[in-house]
Amino acid sequence: MDIVFLSAAVFLALVMALTLYRAIAGPTVLDRMIGVNAIGSKTTAMLVLIGLIYHKVDMFVDIAIAYACLNFIAVLAASRYFQKKKGLYDEPQEE
Repeated sequence: MDIVFLSAAVFLALVMALTLYRAIAGPTVLDRMIGVNAIGSKTTAMLVLIGLIYHKVDMFVDIAIAYACLNFIAVLAASRYFQKKKGLYDEPQEE
């Protein structure tokens, strides 16, 4: 059964690499934020898979929950910052 978890973890790592491309080369700030949030969500799932592989699920689930909370708060803070200071959307200039 460990080989199934390991292959799922490898597949998830490949999907994370594709999402990393969107986070780096995203055309807008919103695309980059969504990419970073998706990587954080996939990392949470990866931590649970690592716990299943090492047969220490209880420890890795605690770490995954803490990481998911930090990811959520970071994305909220970044979106609030870009909404107030920089602007998430390209707003037309009024003349």
